[in-house]
Amino acid sequence: MPLTVLLVDDEPLVRAGLRAVLEAQPDITVVGEAADGAAVIPLIRSLRPDVVAMDVRMPLLDGIAATRAVLRTVPEPPKIIMVTTFENDEYVYGALRAGADGFLLKRARPEEVVHAVRLVAEGDSLLFPAAVRRLAAEYGPGAEAGPEALDSAALTDREAEVLRLMAQGLSNAEIAARLVVGNETVKSHVSAVLAKLGARDRTQAVIAAYESGFVSPG
Repeated sequence: MPLTVLLVDDEPLVRAGLRAVLEAQPDITVVGEAADGAAVIPLIRSLRPDVVAMDVRMPLLDGIAATRAVLRTVPEPPKIIMVTTFENDEYVYGALRAGADGFLLKRARPEEVVHAVRLVAEGDSLLFPAAVRRLAAEYGPGAEAGPEALDSAALTDREAEVLRLMAQGLSNAEIAARLVVGNETVKSHVSAVLAKLGARDRTQAVIAAYESGFVSPG
């Protein structure tokens, strides 16, 4: 089955460019387009895309509000990538906090666009971890609570170690190699971390780790 993508941007040229790049891949299909976040939920319900690539700034309903609405109202929501002009945009960090799975620059090269969509769809690695860390350092609350800040989550020592490695941007396979364990073991630890933090994916878990002070974004 091809990976399906919904494009949401108020600039027709941006949508056309993304469509051309993605549909050049044999395993990716663009199933629909929208010019504003207000149209996202009906399209997701009818088209059931795997990934939504959505502009962070739009005139009627921006990407942050649209992301919140999707996650609040759509069962089994798709992965969401914010498309933005500037990677240090506070709106991007707001979208990640709202539940977006990553972001993509409008000036990204075609291979970066394809990689981002595939990586987010797979969900076993963090998209652009260094950039997420910079955003957390600049726009996060700057908590100084230290590792005990996530005590209420009751992470085991191994789960805490896995969370720190996730925050570094390591994939499941890379974490497995670092800890000298199997991939399935890492997947189990990651699932446990997400459940205990109430995070829908590893991006949200890493944001929680930064904002609590459990991991320093510096």
